[in-house]
Amino acid sequence: MTMQQVLDTVRAFDGVLELAPDEGSEFPEIAWGDHFFYYSPDGLIPQNTQPYATIITKDYTDDTFSNLGPNGRWRLNIHVGSARFTDLTGMSLRNFAPGDFSEADMIIPHPVYGSLGWIAVVNPGDRTAAAVLALLRDAHEDERRRVDRRAQARSNDTNEPGKPQ
Repeated sequence: MTMQQVLDTVRAFDGVLELAPDEGSEFPEIAWGDHFFYYSPDGLIPQNTQPYATIITKDYTDDTFSNLGPNGRWRLNIHVGSARFTDLTGMSLRNFAPGDFSEADMIIPHPVYGSLGWIAVVNPGDRTAAAVLALLRDAHEDERRRVDRRAQARSNDTNEPGKPQ
């Protein structure tokens, strides 16, 4: 599975917003070449929320565990939540065992954000392709439901009797 195949899949989701910082953008240089995916049907960068999936193309200062330095290595990260994390990794969020976070084509806990329900796959391939695509669709739909719930809650708050409109 190529990075382009992942990008094409996610870009086809309804309401997706992809941030792909590049040289000269207002984003920090460390993020150049990476991809961050949000559900945002209005096309605006969501405030106070994290992306539901990312593609990282290099090691970060606080995250060198996946050995992304060699050319052609990249890592797909997906927020899956606690129950799905346990189903996929066989570990709990509170005490997942450190392992080889650099092994390719394996669903593993995210080396930094695993305790928050994130999984990672370095260079997804034949073993993980179908699962990765399904997990991306599920993460997108989960985020869509969260955004819709928040919008509904805000709408309910402003429509309560006695509240200023």
